[in-house]
Amino acid sequence: MPVLVDELRRHGTADLVVVSPDAGRVRVAERFSQHLGADLAFVHKRRPRHASDLVEALDVVGEVQGRRCVIVDDMIDTASTICAAADLLAERGASEVWAMATHGILSDPALERLEKSRLSRVLVTNTLPVPEDRRIPKLEVISVAKLIADAIAAVFERTSVSEIFGGDNLV
Repeated sequence: MPVLVDELRRHGTADLVVVSPDAGRVRVAERFSQHLGADLAFVHKRRPRHASDLVEALDVVGEVQGRRCVIVDDMIDTASTICAAADLLAERGASEVWAMATHGILSDPALERLEKSRLSRVLVTNTLPVPEDRRIPKLEVISVAKLIADAIAAVFERTSVSEIFGGDNLV
């Protein structure tokens, strides 16, 4: 979370809305929004019974019209959730839609979905390697090396690892 929050701060938070892609991630999105002083929204979704890798985004709770929306999630696997949420946010008038995730699994057909999606940026950390041949123009990989190095140093120096995460180490 600290790495992703810092990246958002670098791009400004004036018109930012942090979006949970589903009800299960609202608490995490809320922590992001609190750290950034940004508004919060979430997408109500469902998975059709006939296709477990597809998602239907049904509604948005929160004001997104004319705002930059950043969907935050723990991982992007097939990208169905992220892309369905991005489509709905764009339909509801978001000026721009980004996605951020700690882990970029990117199983097929994720890259194709992301390329065709309404997302303008997709940011993942390097907790999992993303080979060069799996990188598309809108995909950015952010390093967590300093965060991990600081955590290791804190363990060896017997200082607080929680301080590194601002006491918020649950993402």
